Amino acid sequence: MLKSLGLDIEEIGQAEEVVIKLSDRVIVLKGPSVLAVKTGGEKVFQLVGGEVSEEKAAEPAPVYVPSDDDVSLVVAQTGVSEEEAKNALSQSGGDLAKAILLLRSKR
Repeated sequence: MLKSLGLDIEEIGQAEEVVIKLSDRVIVLKGPSVLAVKTGGEKVFQLVGGEVSEEKAAEPAPVYVPSDDDVSLVVAQTGVSEEEAKNALSQSGGDLAKAILLLRSKR
């Protein structure tokens, strides 16, 4: 009957865990059954049952922005461009010594 309506339902199986991350919270479903409904060239997934838990979303970690003084010091020590110095400082999380060693090791 559903096929006559243009719906094709496929039971995919049981998921171990499904995580839905929203801007303000995270919803976790453990052990839900997963169905795929195909209609009009679209595929819709349906989750049925399972143990549901919800928690607030973690605050995003602040993005490190290197100071001009740190960039100047790395440039002076390595002879690279400011952009390369900024990238190395970002990769090292602001650790000047690691940034300088990273750039020197690339030579």
